[in-house]
Order: sequence, then structure tokens, then C-alpha cells
Amino acid sequence: MNRLFVSGCLSVLAILVGVENQAKADDWPQWLGPQRDGVWREDKIVDSFDSDGPPLRWETSIGSGYSGPAVAQGFVYVMDRVDETVDVSKAKYLHEGPPPQNHNFVRQLLPGKERVRCLSEADGQLVWEHAYSCPYTSVTTYAIGPRVTPTVDGDRVYTLGAEGDLLCLAAQDGRVIWSRDLKKDYQLEIPEWGLAAHPLVDGDRLICVVGGEGTTCVAFDKMTGEERWRALSARQPGYCPPMIHELEGERQLIIWHSDSVNGLDPKTGELFWSEAFEATFAMAVGAPQREGRSLFLMSFNRQSARIDIGADRRSAETVWRGDTKIGVGGVFNTAILRDGHIYACGQSGRYFCVKLDDGERLWSTFEPSTGRRPAAWANVFTVTHEDRFFHANDLGDLIIAKMDPSGYREVSRAHLIDPTHNIGNRLVVWSHPAFANRSVYLRNDREIRCYSLAE
Repeated sequence: MNRLFVSGCLSVLAILVGVENQAKADDWPQWLGPQRDGVWREDKIVDSFDSDGPPLRWETSIGSGYSGPAVAQGFVYVMDRVDETVDVSKAKYLHEGPPPQNHNFVRQLLPGKERVRCLSEADGQLVWEHAYSCPYTSVTTYAIGPRVTPTVDGDRVYTLGAEGDLLCLAAQDGRVIWSRDLKKDYQLEIPEWGLAAHPLVDGDRLICVVGGEGTTCVAFDKMTGEERWRALSARQPGYCPPMIHELEGERQLIIWHSDSVNGLDPKTGELFWSEAFEATFAMAVGAPQREGRSLFLMSFNRQSARIDIGADRRSAETVWRGDTKIGVGGVFNTAILRDGHIYACGQSGRYFCVKLDDGERLWSTFEPSTGRRPAAWANVFTVTHEDRFFHANDLGDLIIAKMDPSGYREVSRAHLIDPTHNIGNRLVVWSHPAFANRSVYLRNDREIRCYSLAE
């Protein structure tokens, strides 16, 4: 009897421990995670990789695109594109007069379909998909698919395509609840590299960077799609996602477009302050990061700046601007701010640690990107986990590293997915991974993979 009693207790204990561990598993329901801050908060994560790398849980074929995966409630949501058979050399050019000599600005009409795909988190099997016709008008070289990570909010998933198709879908079956055609509704001229700003759910609103006169930022009723408010004007909307930061008890919506960075009331769209910061070629991409009342911005052509919001929270001023000697000008990634220091991948793949106070560079390295030398458009996405960092570079490697003002120390590295997109005479993967259920989810233009990172 005693043995049976003890055995029964141990069984119950094992079940309870399993339930507790399961309960602590987190979702990744939007770009940069649950709190949109690039912090992975799950426990019991591997300290380093085995020589064979982390175990592959599953892999599933998908189409092309930059859209990162979102993981929520047992499902994985991702967007992709399926091109119609077309001879690009014969595709219609969308320019008055001859097309530009620089291929980075050449636009053509490319027929195809965008898709929203829902996969089972357990095995990667397709649960449902929603496809719609979507001819691309953005720059041909980069017209491979959607840019935006789906945003999951309860029983709904919100997606934004590269040509302005804003959808609210039922998370369980993909049924369209409502939709908006931003290009049509707001007379939007699609930017050179498509719409790329991940929508933000805030209360009963879905906040989007749109574009146009007085409609650079628009808040929609998340349940119906009706417009709630509109704000700001800019030459171009840029590609930077809306972010909300809390400043001394007040929540401010931070919008960085082609011309300036702005603080707004997320409930009404009222403008609190605006500070000029013009992004080269409107390439406002990485989200402004905050520490205290300081914001850090970075962009193409080695642009960066520290902008301080005033004590009244109704003004702002530029404290310093980066150049070839100070700051760090990253293009696609979002910087990490920690204890008064900036950690980010700069142009051509050089990774920096920079003082937020004055922009002084403390160290730099190519280790997390190319290893030794600069490369065209080299990029690293960074997520923090406890006292270390996970780096996903554009070669398809996942790296565990320690970083602080004294230097960069690599702990472990594994090659998880092959780069497939040809840019600058090299192959890259430019999709932000998701970290959930003690796993990492990565995609390229052919497949999406899930690896276990459980200890």
C-alpha cells in the first residue's frame, strides 16, 4: 500500500510539474514578441547548442516573403507570396520615361497572390490559408512577398500586405471578418519597397502607418475596421512600425516617418511633439527604442540620433547625431538598449556597442554577421533572453552570445536555415524569427522551420 501510495504521489507530482512547465510556455503573437520589446521571457532554455545544433521539430514548405512568423494558441501564422508565371524582362515598367539606372529603384507590375497561412504549432501542418490576388508595384528586386508579421489578438489575426491589403481574419479558420484597401481608401502611393510597418493593437484600436496627407498614421476600430482617428503628414510613410512607450505614467505613441519622429496620444491621435529626423530614401525602418526619456533612432547611410523627450512630455530635442565616428546606423534591425548602452548591427554587418549618453563607440565586431569583413546589406536581428542575446543573422545562423560594454563573447552557434534571397551578389534571409514554446521559428523563401531550444 505504501509503495502504491508513493507511486501515486509521484505520478501526480509529475503531472503537476508538466502542467506548470506547460503553463510557463509563452506565445510570440506579434513582431518582437508579446510585449513588442524583443525580450524572450521563457525559462528552461538551452545554454548552448550541441555539435549537431538544436533538434528540428518540423519543417513546412511555403512561398517567398519577408514576413516573420507569429505564434499563438497552438498555431503559427505567416504570410507569403506565390508569383504568377511571368518573364520579368517583359514585365511592364511603372515609370514615366526610361526606368532608373539603379536597380534598387526599378519598379514593374508583377502579378501574383499574397497568402496568409496558419500552421499547427505541433507539427507544422497546414490548418488553413487565405489567398488573394495582389499585383506588386514595388521595386522588382525586393518584390518577393509580404513584409509584415501577422498580429494575433485573441480570436483574430491582423495582416498587412505589401500593397496595402489590411485584413482581419478569424484565427481559427481564416474567415475574413473585415478588410481595408489602404491604397484605394487613402489614395496611397505604395513606397518603393512596399508597406512594411507591423500594425499595433492597442485597446480597441488597430494602429497602422498608412501614408498620405493627414493620414500617415491611422487608427482603426479593431472589431469593425472603421476609422477612429487619423494624424500626420509626410513625404513618405517610411517602413517603421508604430510603438507605444510609457513616459512617467503617460503612454505615448511613437511614429517615425520619412521626415520626423513624433509623439502622439494613442487614444486620439493628438500630436504631443515632433522632432525632425529625415531618413535617407525614407528608409525609416528600425523602431525607435527608449531608455528613460531618451529615444534612439538609426537608419541607412550611417544615420543615428539620440532624441530626448522633454520633462513636460510635450517637446523633444536632438542631443546628438551619429556619423562615421559616433553612433550606429543600422538599416533593418531594431537596436537593443540596456543600462545606458546601445547594441545594434550597423551598415554592412559591423555590430556595435555604443554609449547612449554621447554616441561613443566602445567596440565593434563582424562576428555575429559575416565573421570577418563587410558585406552588402549584412544584417543581424537580436533578441534578449535573461543575461544573454540570441542573434539571427542573414546567413541563417542562430547565435547565443554575451554582450556588455567590455566586449562581445560568442557562446554557441548553429546553422538553422539556408539563405535564399539574392541581394548584393550574395544570398540572404531577411525575416525576423519568432521565439515561443521554448522553440525558434524561422523562414526563408522556400520553407519555415521550427527547432526546439528547450534545455
